[in-house]
Amino acid sequence: MEESRGTLIFNIDVMLAKRKMSVTQLAEKVGITLANMSILKTGKAKAIKVSTLIAICDALDCQPGDILEYRKQGDDTNDK
Repeated sequence: MEESRGTLIFNIDVMLAKRKMSVTQLAEKVGITLANMSILKTGKAKAIKVSTLIAICDALDCQPGDILEYRKQGDDTNDK
């Protein structure tokens, strides 16, 4: 029997606002395309390289927990 899985929410917008940085600036600092950064930002990404996560944390001067949030399946407290 397969266990139900939760999901990771990317709170990149929050850190971008705190750092007064645009998505375009972040993409340039991280070294990925704006399209790929937008996929991460909107939570549509199915995977992320650890090196990309490190580069995002470096660019935003934050910890992974500042931009990643685990949400259990069925927990819709912050859903649209």
